[in-house]
Amino acid sequence: MEPSACEDLKAFERRLTEVVLSYRPPTFRWRKPFPVLLSAMSMCTAIGAWYWLRDPRTTVVPLTESLWIHPIFTAATVTLIVLFILGIQKLVIAPQIITSRTRNVLGDFNMSCDDTGKLILKPRQSNNNST
Repeated sequence: MEPSACEDLKAFERRLTEVVLSYRPPTFRWRKPFPVLLSAMSMCTAIGAWYWLRDPRTTVVPLTESLWIHPIFTAATVTLIVLFILGIQKLVIAPQIITSRTRNVLGDFNMSCDDTGKLILKPRQSNNNST
């Protein structure tokens, strides 16, 4: 391989590693609390929905009043909607998205990368056309 090609690969690897690592702090910040928060909000929404649907007043009063009567369901549902609008689930998996897409592109060049962005050179495939 030419020296300039090696330098280009090293520069690409450094930049890829830098990009992957730049996503790590927000990812680690949300990795632990997000599943707990999501599970708690989902359970509150499910339980609140059960009580909301079983309440005989739900069919009689207007929707806004019905939601006001069931604050746990309302708060949990609004929280879930806000979390997904903000894209919190993407923060947790952002580095995996980048590395998987990079692996897909690098596959055309007989290369791959690990989860930190380090390049992996694959051995060349030999053409055995002995028929």
